Amino acid sequence: MSSPATTVPTTAAKTSWLPLIVVVLTQIQASFAVNTLTVSMHGITTDLHMAATSVGTAITAGTFAMAAFILLGAKVGARFGTRRVFQIAVVIHAVAMAVVALSVTPAMLFIAQAVSGAVIALVAPALTVFIATNYKREQQATAIGLLAAAIPAAGVLALLIAGTFASTIGWRWSFWLIVALGVINFLLSFRFKVVPPQRDLAIDWTGALIAAVTIILLSFGFSGLEPWGVVLATDGAPFTILGLSPAPVLILLGLIGGQLFFVWLRKRQTEKKPRIFDLRVLATGSERAVTICMGTMLFVGTAANFLIPLYIQVVQGRSSFETSIAVIPYTLSIFVASTFVATLYKRFSPRVLARFGFIVVAAGLVILAFSVRNEWEQFVVVVGLIVLGIGQGSIVALVFNTLLSAAPKKLAGDVGAWRGLVHNLSGSVGIAVASVFAVGILGSLLSSSLADHPTLPPALVSQVNLDDANFVTNDHLKDFLATNTDATPAQVDEAVAVNADARLRALNISLLGLAGIALLAIIPAGRMPGRRPGDLPEQLEPSDPEDIQSPDDPVAEQGDTVTTLATSKD
Repeated sequence: MSSPATTVPTTAAKTSWLPLIVVVLTQIQASFAVNTLTVSMHGITTDLHMAATSVGTAITAGTFAMAAFILLGAKVGARFGTRRVFQIAVVIHAVAMAVVALSVTPAMLFIAQAVSGAVIALVAPALTVFIATNYKREQQATAIGLLAAAIPAAGVLALLIAGTFASTIGWRWSFWLIVALGVINFLLSFRFKVVPPQRDLAIDWTGALIAAVTIILLSFGFSGLEPWGVVLATDGAPFTILGLSPAPVLILLGLIGGQLFFVWLRKRQTEKKPRIFDLRVLATGSERAVTICMGTMLFVGTAANFLIPLYIQVVQGRSSFETSIAVIPYTLSIFVASTFVATLYKRFSPRVLARFGFIVVAAGLVILAFSVRNEWEQFVVVVGLIVLGIGQGSIVALVFNTLLSAAPKKLAGDVGAWRGLVHNLSGSVGIAVASVFAVGILGSLLSSSLADHPTLPPALVSQVNLDDANFVTNDHLKDFLATNTDATPAQVDEAVAVNADARLRALNISLLGLAGIALLAIIPAGRMPGRRPGDLPEQLEPSDPEDIQSPDDPVAEQGDTVTTLATSKD
C-alpha cells in the first residue's frame, strides 16, 4: 500500500533584496564607466590632446581585457573566495577610475581602462553567482531581469549625468562619481557571508591561456575588418601578409584557437581534470540553442546600436550628446522589457517567448528601415526604436535566466563568465560586420548611381576613390570635393545629393539585413526549453543524471564554487 502523498510547499520564503541591490549597483558601476567615456569624448580629447578614435581604442582595450580573462575570473573567484575576489576587484576598478579622472596623458587613460576591463572579468561571474545562490524561481527571474536592465540603465544615467557634467563642471567628475559608487559597493559587500575559499581547487592555466589568445585574436580580427580591409589590406592596416589584410588572418587563427580550446576542454573532461570552463553549461542541445539565441540577439542589438548613432550623427549632422538624447526611448524600452519580462514566465515557455521576441525585434528593425528619414523625431521612428528595445530587452533577460536555471548551482560562475564572453564577442562581431556591410552597400550604391550620371562625368568620378567610400557628413564631402577634385559648385551639390541618397538606402538595407538575421534566430529559438522556467529544476543536484561524475573527478569533489550572501531582515 502506498504511503500518503506528502504536501510540497509551492512557495518559499523570499530572500532579502540586499544582495540584488549590490549586484545591480556593481553592474551599473562597470557599465557606467564605459558609457561615460563615450559621452565625455569631446572633453577627453580636448584635455588630453588626443584623437577621438583614441577614445574608442581605450574602450576597446577595456573590452578586450574583460573578454580575455573572464573565464579565468570565474575560477579565481572560486579558488580564493568569491566575496574576497569581488571586493578586491571592485576596489581596483574604483582606483582605475580615479586614474582616469586624474589622467594627463593618453597612456594613463589606456592603462587605466585595460586594468578596469581585466578586473571586471573577476566581477562579472561573481554577480551571477550571487543571484544563483540567493534567489530561486520567480525571485531569480526578477533578479536576472534587473541585472540585464542595469546595463541600459547605466547608459541612460551616463547620458543624463555624464552629459550634464561634461558640459558644466567637467568630464572628470563623472569618473569620481564612479569611484564613490565603488566605495559604496565595497562597503555593502561586507554584508555577505564568508565561505572558506577552496584552496585545493586547481586552475587550468593552459585552458585559460588558450581562451585568452583566442578571444584576443577574434576581437582584433573582427574589429579590424573595416579599417584594415576584408580581404586585401588597406593603407590603414598595421601590416600585410602578401598583400592580404591581417583581419581575416587573425579571425582564421582565432577560429582555430576556438576549436583547440574545446578539444582541450573535452580532453580534460575525459581525464577528469579541472578545466577553465565546465562544458556541462552547454551539455544539451537546448542549452546550446540558448547560447546561439543570446549571441544572435547581442549581435543584432550591438549592430543596431552602431547604425542608429551613425545615421543621426552623419546623416543629420548632430552632436554626440544630441545623439544620446535621441536614443533614450530605445534604451528605456530595453530597461523596461528586461525588468518586466519575468512576469510572463509563468504563462509562456522560453521557446514561445524567444520566438515572439525575435519577431518583435525584426518588426522594430523593419519599421526603422522604412521610416528613417532626416527627421529623427517623427513618431514612427520612435515607435520603431521602442519596439526594437522591447524585443531586445526581453530576449537578453530570457536567455540568461533560462541558461542559469538549467545549470547546476555550482556552475553559476561558469554561466556568468560564458554570458560575459558571448556578450563581448557578439558585440565586437556585430559592430564589425555592420560596419563592413553598410560601407560595402554604400560603395556599391555610389558606383551604380555615378556610372551613367548626366551631370557627373566619368572623368570627374575617377578623381574620387570609390573603394574608400565611407559614411561622411555633407559638409565634409563638400570640403573634400572642393579641395581634391575639379568639380564645379553645381556638381558638388549634385554629388552631395547622390551621396545622401546612397547613405540613406545603405542604412535601410542594413537594417533590413539585421531584421532577416533576427527572423533566422527563430530556428534555434525553437530548440529552447518547451516548458516554463518555473517547471525547470531550481538547481540540478548531484543526484541528477546530468550532474553525476566519478568519485575521482576533481570537479565533483570541489562542491559548490559559489559564495552565499547574508540575508538581512527586511
